[in-house]
Order: sequence, then C-alpha cells, then structure tokens
Amino acid sequence: MLASTNTLNIVPFISVENMMNLVLDIGVETFLKELAAYIEEDFARWEHFDKTPRVAAHSPDGVIELMPTSDGALYGFKYVNGHPKNTRSGRQTVTAFGVLSDVDTGYPLLLSEMTILTALRTAATSAVAAKHLVPSRHKTMTIIGNGAQSEFQALAFKAILGVDRLRLYDIDPAATARCARNLEGRGFEIVACHSGHESVEGADIITTVTADKQNATILTDNMVGSGVHINAVGGDCPGKTELHRDILLRSRIFVEYPEQTRIEGEIQQLPGDYPVEQLWQVIAGRAKGRADDREVTLFDSVGFATEDFSALRYVRDKLVGRNVHQPLDLLADPDEPRDLYGMLLRHGQKRTTA
Repeated sequence: MLASTNTLNIVPFISVENMMNLVLDIGVETFLKELAAYIEEDFARWEHFDKTPRVAAHSPDGVIELMPTSDGALYGFKYVNGHPKNTRSGRQTVTAFGVLSDVDTGYPLLLSEMTILTALRTAATSAVAAKHLVPSRHKTMTIIGNGAQSEFQALAFKAILGVDRLRLYDIDPAATARCARNLEGRGFEIVACHSGHESVEGADIITTVTADKQNATILTDNMVGSGVHINAVGGDCPGKTELHRDILLRSRIFVEYPEQTRIEGEIQQLPGDYPVEQLWQVIAGRAKGRADDREVTLFDSVGFATEDFSALRYVRDKLVGRNVHQPLDLLADPDEPRDLYGMLLRHGQKRTTA
C-alpha cells in the first residue's frame, strides 16, 4: 500500500456480497434474533444516547436522510434514501450505507452497506416492539404490502414471536406470489388474499408496509377489531401515511422518538400534543405495554438512528473470526500527523521509482 503503512488507516468495509455471506453464514432467523437482542439492549439504555430527528432532504420524488447518534463511546450514522418511483426503472426504493466510529479518536471503525441491513433491523425492531405489546397466543399476521421488506418482517415475527400463519395482500398479485414463493419451506401457513379486507380476517397482527409516498388509507377503521396489534411500517416521511385517522384515535400508540415520529409517522395526522407512549420506556420497565387482550396497540414505526447503531454494533461484533469484510484504505494517516503534505510528496516519490 503506497499511501501509508500505518494500519490505523485501514477500515473494515462490508460490501453487499459480504453482508449476504454474513447473514447466510449466521442464518437469517438467528441473525434477526441476535440483532433484536442488540436493539432491545440499546432501547433499554435509551437515555445514554444523543438523539435528534434525522436530517432530511426532500424532493418531489423521494427523500435522502442522514441518521446520526452516539452513546458517548461509539458514534454511528446512516445515509438512506426513499424513492418509491425507483422500482419503475429497476432500482431499489431504499438504499443505504452506514459508519460506526470511535468517539475518543473520531476514527471510523466500520463502513458497511445498509440496504440489506436496514431491512433486517427494521424487521427486528418491529418484532421487538411486538414482543412487548402482543399477547403470546397471537400467531397470525397479515402483511399488506408485499415488497422488499415483507419477507424480513415475516421471518422476524416467526423467529421472535413464533408467528407461523401469514395472510398476504398487495395491489400487485405478482408481489404476493413472489413473497409466498420466497417463504416456502420456512414453516409458514400462507394465504394469498385478494383484498385488504380479506387479508385482515382472523389476523392478530396487521403489518402495513407499502412504498408509495402519499397519504393513503391502507387500513380503514372497520378493518381493525379489538385486541389487534398494528405494526405500521410504511408511513415514514412527511405526507406518507397508511392508516385512517380514526384507527389512531382508538389505539394506544407507541413510538420510537416522538419528535421524529410526529413529523414522519402516522401521528402526523394528529395534533402535535396528542399523547403517545415511548417504546423504550416499556422495554426498560418504566411503563406498561398492553393493558388487556381487547386493547388495540399500534407501533408507529419510522425507524430511528439507535436501531442502525445497534445493527452496526452487532455486525462489527460478528466480524470476529470471519472473513466477510475488505480492508479499506480510507484515512490519510501519515507517520507524522502534522506532515500531511509530506505524505503526498513521499507518495509521489514512490510512484516515480516504482
């Protein structure tokens, strides 16, 4: 390596291929369970984290966001976009990458793809919330919106809550067929439904995870019976919702970070002072989850930076003893810290003599 022989400038980089290798080596359901434990652990120490709503750059076609946080020892951020129209040109709706750094030195410790990892952490977070809000007997889940997130949601709920009956619906029947096909042999009883109303029949858990950036009504009030838990995943930016407002008014609403969810979540439909409850307080034992079996609970999930932090922290720990990363020469780190220009000169000399 011509630039420097100092190993401090080498940062582990996890490519898409290596992330897939890591997930498959561990096993998808094991990965989700272990990742969920990290997410739950970090929610339980919520007060240790710096927190801010994500920094968003909105356009008519989508959004680009930065999601930073720190626990005082580690700093993490994710770059992520959301462009629903991308599917029309064969691109992903959501792509992402993330960095985990050492607060003491400011040096990056890990650079990773986070398109696949975000799908995993979103599903794991949904299941963590449901673990604290859903009666244990609930085993049937409806998934409305059978796009890129749907299989991950199903597998997370199976791995963490034992859900083994799925009712699937999408306005595109091909998406439902693909989801059902991908989940074959994973221990599910699957019913492909022809309407949203049909899909929620007999469901204990309803997951909404659609992509279009619009104020849609995926669930109407008459589709939600008593005792149901709603896992609202798709509404995650201003002007993008999935639930009829009346559902919110009769549900106990749990959120990640209220300051962000009021901007981006289902509760953007409600007054800014409408009371909601914070998931971390339930996980930390400071507040009660579901009060009784007839209560309607709603996890208004928009995704928060601590969850990405947990995911990066988990992945970094799983690198030990595995050859699933590439050394990335990312940092200019001369032997003499003040001699950055001299480093450039010496590199030029090596080039001429090579």
